[in-house]
Amino acid sequence: MPIPAIVSILHRVSGGGLFLLLPFLLFLLDRSLGSPESFETFSAVVGHPLAKLLLLGLLWAYMHHFCAGIRFLLLDMHKGTDLQAARNSSRIVLVVSIALTVIIGVKLW
Repeated sequence: MPIPAIVSILHRVSGGGLFLLLPFLLFLLDRSLGSPESFETFSAVVGHPLAKLLLLGLLWAYMHHFCAGIRFLLLDMHKGTDLQAARNSSRIVLVVSIALTVIIGVKLW
């Protein structure tokens, strides 16, 4: 499968996942801000390695969706529509989204 197709599919999957998880994330935010005790409980849960891995995956989904969205906006303006430019921009989206995930993930944890 060509790399632009992979980036496009991941853009759709990450967008759908973010959309479906948004109510759950807002619920967690509401619970964490309810009281100091609930914040401590939330902090303990988020401190678990499995929760950190899940949040890292969510961070990557956001970063990928953001970077691929910028790529698609440029494609809509007919920038980078030839084959080689599309392949290069797809590679850039993958590399930048992973790099941003690592940088932000390290900073957060």
